[in-house]
Amino acid sequence: MPALDDLDRSLLALLRADGRMPVAVLARELGISRATVTARMDRLQRDDVIVGYTVRLRDVAEPGAVRAVCLIEVEGRATDAVIRALRGLAEIESLHSTVGDGDLVAELRAADLSALDSLLGRIRRVPGVVNSRTNLLLASVLR
Repeated sequence: MPALDDLDRSLLALLRADGRMPVAVLARELGISRATVTARMDRLQRDDVIVGYTVRLRDVAEPGAVRAVCLIEVEGRATDAVIRALRGLAEIESLHSTVGDGDLVAELRAADLSALDSLLGRIRRVPGVVNSRTNLLLASVLR
């Protein structure tokens, strides 16, 4: 991955806050031309720094949805295979490698507790997963 300069980091911060911000507004906020913004965004996409744009929903947009964080312990060198298997589960909103308790951390969203229970069962049945610990998320105080 190429090194990011201060302008790249400022542009990425604005896009994190609003991925649909028009180029003209980005240019005005950054004090640069629209052509420079477009060139930077093109380069960041080409270099796989920006890998996509998405919609973030408020928690109230899905009343009754259950959110959780799952620490997943992986057997030996099975991490890559486990990651490939977990990518296929739509209820996993993000997946991170980590050190400490567990090898992977998954952020989960399910329709209700029963759906979460089913999801956890599917995660535990993935070959290479040896253990998991899950914490329910009650309220987001900072996102």
